[in-house]
Amino acid sequence: MSIFSSLLGNAGALSNEELQEKYQKLLIPSETIEAGFKLIRDTFIFTNKRLILIDIQGLTGKKTEYFSVTYKSISRFSVETAGSFDLDAELKIWISGEQNPSINKKFNTSVDIYEVQKILASFVL
Repeated sequence: MSIFSSLLGNAGALSNEELQEKYQKLLIPSETIEAGFKLIRDTFIFTNKRLILIDIQGLTGKKTEYFSVTYKSISRFSVETAGSFDLDAELKIWISGEQNPSINKKFNTSVDIYEVQKILASFVL
């Protein structure tokens, strides 16, 4: 758990208590939230069983998509760090059987992409 607790200093990281309170209805009884990150309006939640992507849609933000991916279905992933002129880092995730990335998300500088990669690797590998 030390890897997860060390992330709370990250500006893009959300507290487990806040995530638990807000998204409890998405979890099954044996599922616990390990870490979560805020991406402008969207949220990434790592639980002990799956990755949950919460995509706030539309101008008003009233429409929300909850996308769950079990860790065993992730075949590979990549991170691309921010460059000098491009301040966004990128995470790509391939789900088994897909040739193109099924998930492609950009992270601004408030989220440490290396920490996101480290958490994903700890569950997938």
